[in-house]
Parts: sequence; structure tokens; C-alpha cells
Amino acid sequence: MEDVVAEWLDGQGRAPARDELARAVRISLRALARAAPGATVEVRVPPFAAVQCVAGPKHTRGIPPNVVETDPRTWLELATGRLTWTAALAQGRVAASGSRADVSEWLPLIDRHGTAG
Repeated sequence: MEDVVAEWLDGQGRAPARDELARAVRISLRALARAAPGATVEVRVPPFAAVQCVAGPKHTRGIPPNVVETDPRTWLELATGRLTWTAALAQGRVAASGSRADVSEWLPLIDRHGTAG
């Protein structure tokens, strides 16, 4: 993860440019898809990206039965361990619907210094 994004997540430095933020979200979502391969859960971080992950029944049409959606900052805080899944849910910062929509098993994906876990 780029230093500017990590510093922003820590409440220091400037806000990242849109392309820097988008890159960090996409890289971390790809890491989730590698860590939890499958197509049972769709994780959405608008406006930048969405991935399907987690082994199990695959949906083929319409709205997926298991969806996680959050904003870029919250996703990156989850991905780097700055925020726990439980806290994000309790604070209403992540919406998770469906019986398999809990992706906490694979978090954090990247340590606070930007190294993939």
C-alpha cells in the first residue's frame, strides 16, 4: 500500500488522490479474492471495485445472496487491521447481508505497513 494511503488511514498527511485510493482498494480486494477463492460472496467498495470470493454455492443471476458493501476508507481499515469486522458492523460502517457474508476470517489482508499477509 502506498505511504500516502497508510498515512491517511492513520490520520496523518494528506488525503490520497483518487487514483491512489482506487489502486489501494483494488489491490486489497484482489488479495481477498486470492485468500478466499470462490464466488459465494460479493464484496463491493464503490466506486472503485467489487470481487467475488469465498468458496461455496455460486450465484449466477440477479442480486447475489451474500453481499458485503462499504466505503473505501472503511474497507482499507479492515484490510489493514486498523478496524475489526465486529467494530465495523457495530458502527454501521459495513453492510453485510446473507448467511456467508462474514469475511472476517480473511482479515486483515495487509499489515499496517502495506505488506500482504
